[in-house]
Amino acid sequence: MPVRTTVEIPEPLHDILRRQAERSGASIRSLIVQAIEQTYQQPTQPPKKGKRVTGPMIKGHGKRGPAYPGDENPHDLVFS
Repeated sequence: MPVRTTVEIPEPLHDILRRQAERSGASIRSLIVQAIEQTYQQPTQPPKKGKRVTGPMIKGHGKRGPAYPGDENPHDLVFS
């Protein structure tokens, strides 16, 4: 559905639009819509997305350590 809007165009620019519309046999409205469409074209393809990370970011070898060391109290680390 079209949207109606009001735009104040300086007289010299309006004169240029009017003369161009007369030469081309088009309306001023169609010239303005065409200029806006050319200036603000939508991309034809969506931007490429990267691959999803499914594994560890840093590959390592060996055995993983414990999630929480058994010989340390977590409160000692936070409140020290």
